[in-house]
Amino acid sequence: MSLKRPTMMFTFFLLSVSILSGFAFQDFAYAETGMEVSVNADEGSTTISVSGHTSVKNNDITIMVQAPNGNIIAVYQVSPDANGDFMKDIQIGGSQWNQDGMYTVKVQQGSSTLYSFKLQAEVNGGITAATSVSDSTLELGIGEVSPIIGSTKDVSGLTITADVILGATSIPISGHTDRSNNDVTIVVTSPNGSIVSVDQVTPDANGDFMLEIQTASELWRQNGMYTISAQQGDNPNYKDSVEVEIVDGAVIPEFGTIAALILAVAIISIIAVSAKTRLSIIPKY
Repeated sequence: MSLKRPTMMFTFFLLSVSILSGFAFQDFAYAETGMEVSVNADEGSTTISVSGHTSVKNNDITIMVQAPNGNIIAVYQVSPDANGDFMKDIQIGGSQWNQDGMYTVKVQQGSSTLYSFKLQAEVNGGITAATSVSDSTLELGIGEVSPIIGSTKDVSGLTITADVILGATSIPISGHTDRSNNDVTIVVTSPNGSIVSVDQVTPDANGDFMLEIQTASELWRQNGMYTISAQQGDNPNYKDSVEVEIVDGAVIPEFGTIAALILAVAIISIIAVSAKTRLSIIPKY
């Protein structure tokens, strides 16, 4: 009987240690950091495949293609799946792919260099050369894993506005989204459909974001309406766009109510003065 009590106490001690150890290690796990990206194409194909894996599963990924002369010819946005994997097939075709040489595929998630890559694929005569390139910043370490507690909320989406000033060479963009943990991709398209610029901004804790787009460059030499689009993922509620007219690289704002009133008063004044002048020159008999 004297041996039973210590044995039971020892057993209880081991059980307690096991339970406490479970709680202690519950919040720690092998956590990934970084991203890996691969760009592949078959000889003589018209498709460039971009695939990869990221440790950040709740942020969209922007894929941008630059021609050999540096022009941006395509921009895509993809969402990683629950495992962090993503994939995009880029189709080659059209006048934007008529240059022979190395096309740069830029893959970016957020602003950290751990999640930014530039890989190249060769295109000649509208078809690809055999390509298989990859890069990785993935690291595996022990990190704290915090539980994610979900909540239901109303989806209000994303909106943007452009606060333009007549004759300015910059376009201030401001917007709001209820997804404050996802980056916003802002793409500017010229009147002929060419992509002028691509930027990625991070909303603040309230979901607000801002960007100032400069127009004083050769990319803005075409006169007409430029489309500024903001996007978060594939949900149409998180896509919005505005149009801004550019003439000789300067902003021409929309014809507002005040300007219309001023023009109307000016026209009426001219008509009144002209009528009075005609009356005064009519000879009296």
